[in-house]
Amino acid sequence: MTQTPKSHPSAPSQRTPGNVTAGAVVLITGAARGMGELYARRAAKEGAAAIALWDVDAARAKTLATELEAQHPATRVRAYIVDIADREAVAREAARTRDELGAPDILVNNAGIVRGSLFWEHDPERDIELTMRVNSLAPMWIARALLPDMIADRSRPKRILNIASAAGTLANPNMSVYASSKWALIGWSESLRLELEKTGNRHIMVTTFCPSFISTGMFEGARGPLLTPIMTPVRAARAAWEGMIAGTPMVTKPWTVKLAMALRGVLPTRVWDLVADKVFNVYSSMEKFTGRK
Repeated sequence: MTQTPKSHPSAPSQRTPGNVTAGAVVLITGAARGMGELYARRAAKEGAAAIALWDVDAARAKTLATELEAQHPATRVRAYIVDIADREAVAREAARTRDELGAPDILVNNAGIVRGSLFWEHDPERDIELTMRVNSLAPMWIARALLPDMIADRSRPKRILNIASAAGTLANPNMSVYASSKWALIGWSESLRLELEKTGNRHIMVTTFCPSFISTGMFEGARGPLLTPIMTPVRAARAAWEGMIAGTPMVTKPWTVKLAMALRGVLPTRVWDLVADKVFNVYSSMEKFTGRK
């Protein structure tokens, strides 16, 4: 039966950032490759007690779990084959993870998909609905399953890291559905952060990561706007992880993401459209998108 999170009048003093991962139970979605794999390796290196690797790629997830346990004998690593677009599967595997490894202290909502084309060319189920389920709804479902335990256990700091995108801060042609899913994720993530703070649950900190393009293969063919080089997964994962450990509310990379947000906020819409299109080349960044094969 689903529990309802309770409020607390005050929060305990926070531990130093260096103690957040050591001894923690960490759950990472999309953990078998790319940035998810980097987060898993970082968690193991920092002394996590257990790591749950959630992914749909059984072979890669199991191989990574075996490798990490061999390299870090004190850390239990388990692969869970989960289709996070399935709400019942999320609830089932969240309970299984808790039973086998313990209630997670750190949640990294990393899994995501992208479809790049004109909106009216999207398939309603395979593109629109699936993107919203994976990118927006699944992080909510997972957090809702884990939050009662996170709220109840005040013995150590808790963290939620939601991997959003710069696409969730600015409109862009040829990625309307993806951008919508990330706008939703940012709005929920920031609202959750405020709710936890206002209810006295400051031992749980929520970080939203909004990067521009990252060279994981997910955005193959896309080109970075002016002054916005495509980031390496290592650089992006480091920024997101360190922001999460510090409890930074929002992390944007590179610096031009924040600049674009500021300009979009102060310029009239048509003026911004002109600047984004003709100066920064934002509106043409997805014209040659192919995505991961």
